[in-house]
Amino acid sequence: MSVEILDGSTIREFVEDEGAFNGSVEERFASLDMDHDGLLTYPEMARELMSLRVRETHFGVDEAGWSHDELLQLYLDLFGRFDRDGNGTVDLEEFRAEMREVMLAVASGLGFLPVQMVVEEGSFLKKAVERESTKHVVA
Repeated sequence: MSVEILDGSTIREFVEDEGAFNGSVEERFASLDMDHDGLLTYPEMARELMSLRVRETHFGVDEAGWSHDELLQLYLDLFGRFDRDGNGTVDLEEFRAEMREVMLAVASGLGFLPVQMVVEEGSFLKKAVERESTKHVVA
């Protein structure tokens, strides 16, 4: 993990850079596709979905009180967002489309004012920051 400064434009420009964004999506998809069949199943995506920390209320602390069944339903619903055609698997295009929506939603939420944020190594946010810092070094 590292502490980075970013704003909505950092993320939007990353998503709009098709080479950088698509390369990152394809890399993440391949790392999740354990059987290399070009499709992600719920078990293949479960760890990734759980890492999103959607129940976090304070830095690193999840909201207590969720039953096992409630958590399972939450993660199945998240998987359903990726599985756009409802066939029980997520192909690369479905994964790419949902990641684009997620990243643009984060960008919209951040707005134009820079914020300091802890980001995980290898995450899409970290890749967006790295892309931006490389752009400034080259320019």
